[in-house]
Order: sequence, then C-alpha cells, then structure tokens
Amino acid sequence: MKEKYFAFLRGINVGGHHKVPMAELRKEMEKIGFENILTLLNSGNIIFDAETDNADQIEKLISEHIEKYFGFPIPTIVRNARAIQQLFDENPFNGFERTKEIRFYISLLKKDIQSELKLPWASADKSYHVIEKKDKNILSVLDVSVTKTPKAMEVLEKSFGKNITTRNWNTIERMIKKING
Repeated sequence: MKEKYFAFLRGINVGGHHKVPMAELRKEMEKIGFENILTLLNSGNIIFDAETDNADQIEKLISEHIEKYFGFPIPTIVRNARAIQQLFDENPFNGFERTKEIRFYISLLKKDIQSELKLPWASADKSYHVIEKKDKNILSVLDVSVTKTPKAMEVLEKSFGKNITTRNWNTIERMIKKING
C-alpha cells in the first residue's frame, strides 16, 4: 500500500551554493521509485508517494541517491504525511498571534533527541520562544521586530544537535493544502 510522505532537504539553493533544480530533483525521485512527486518552493520540500512504511529507509535512499547525482551531501529528513497532518490538526500555535513580525516555525529532528533545554523556553530578549517538542518536531515562535539577527538556530543546534532542518509553518500549511486538495 502506498503511503504519502514529506521530505525536507537541508541547505540547498542558499546563497548560490548547493544548487538543486526542483525539476531535476523530481526526476531523480522518480528514478528511485517514488510517485506523485511535488516540490514546494526552492528549498527542498517534497511531497511523494512510496510503497514502504519505513521513513528511515526512505530518508537513507533519498540522501544517498541525490548525493551521488548532485555531487554533495544533502541532509534529508522524511516524515509520514499523516504525522504532519496530525500535528497540523492539533493547531500547535493556538494562543499565538501570527503577524508580519511574528513567525511560526517547525524544526524537524532526524532522531528523537532529548535535551536539557526546559520547555517552554524564551531567549533573554523574548524574541525567540521554543514552545514545545513533539516527537522529532520542535515548534517555535520568532519575533523579528525585536531582533533582525536571531540566534534561533544556534540555540536549537546546541540543544538538539545539527541533524535538524527548520521550516516556516507557512510551508507546512501549504504542503498540507496540497495533499488535501
């Protein structure tokens, strides 16, 4: 039975480095057996169907294949679309107002790492709040009106390691909309 998945690639198409054209990425995903492949934005967000229910196996397959094809390692994190849909349905940012300056983020961990960081946590200037960790997902809120150069990723990498990638919650909303029509 086919399952729908989301893949999130880290560090591609940033500042002219590690260029990965989405059309080529879709072709390479087809070559390794995935179907109904959609990409969203240029930052490596992929929706696809796979015959297996093993996300770790899919992650490894994608990562190894695209590294061979594009010539550089591309950290890849895969989630079952149902798990992201469930998180979305739980409305994790309920109680927070999203504005032009206040943004919601999800950081996806490769492994379910426990941290000493006491949640909820806020930076000293209150610009960055890590509100919750659910399984391998960290939910946070950033107020860019307080600081234009937040140290958000440094906090997460120090607490949870570097096998992590972050997306604006708007991206998740768009991916959910794509799978639900």
